[in-house]
Amino acid sequence: MATTTAPPLSPTAPRPVAGRKRPSLSRAGWATYVIAWALVGLCIVPVLYIIIGGFRTNAEITVDPSGFPSTWQFVNYAEVLQSSIFWRQVLNSVICGLFTTLGVVVLGVAASFVLARYNFSGRAALYALFAAGLMFPMTVAITPLYIMIRGLGLSDSLAGIILPQIAFALPTTIIILVPFLRAIPKELEEAASIDGASRLGFFFRMVIPLSIPGVVTVGILAFIASWNSYLLPLFILNNENSYTLPLGVQAFASQYSVDTARVLAFTSLSMIPALLFFTIFERRIVGGLTGAVKG
Repeated sequence: MATTTAPPLSPTAPRPVAGRKRPSLSRAGWATYVIAWALVGLCIVPVLYIIIGGFRTNAEITVDPSGFPSTWQFVNYAEVLQSSIFWRQVLNSVICGLFTTLGVVVLGVAASFVLARYNFSGRAALYALFAAGLMFPMTVAITPLYIMIRGLGLSDSLAGIILPQIAFALPTTIIILVPFLRAIPKELEEAASIDGASRLGFFFRMVIPLSIPGVVTVGILAFIASWNSYLLPLFILNNENSYTLPLGVQAFASQYSVDTARVLAFTSLSMIPALLFFTIFERRIVGGLTGAVKG
């Protein structure tokens, strides 16, 4: 009886794989993960301490500052949420954040479009001036800034905070948006002009939609910076009804310095919105910054 044998495998034919081994991490890879998790822990542990501390009593915090609550005291958070001054300060922070973001986006996109798409003498110097603004902190300018705001009659008002925050956020905004707008092909602008679109029409119909990732990034950064701003409101605002949340936390801690648990609850509620906002839009921020680098 004749037997048939399978033809030999060609050298280029794929060979059957018995079992694939998962790539194992090297020592350097494990060390990277350990260091990364250690840094994450250093960032998260203080936040968790503040949040959990708001559910404890003052006696428990005095006896064991780093322990967990024996019975969860929700009343600390309830009393803060029932306070009208807390919601007033939340509203002030939201107003400052929204108007600051709006001003930064509108002025930043307009200035970035001019710097990215127009050739004029002094363009490089103007761009370098905005870039130098990144090295000019608000701490250095706080005294002359306060004198100027008082001279304009904007002291103890939210407008006296919003306008300087827009000015100090513009350098970062322009540095991020200029690469986005510069990467738009000139052929697209020429095609739009052939179709009868003016420069403003091209700006509103083409430039703004194409720069949405960068606009979202700078808007989020401006809002978070405004929400966390402390030094400027400290100099400008005098009335407690005009305080923003960071300044309200300091005033609340001074007023209820003995009630540590309640202070921790107020602090937790003040920082949770910014943490959630940053966590939700983290990918958009990274994507916008990546696009700016590529551009």
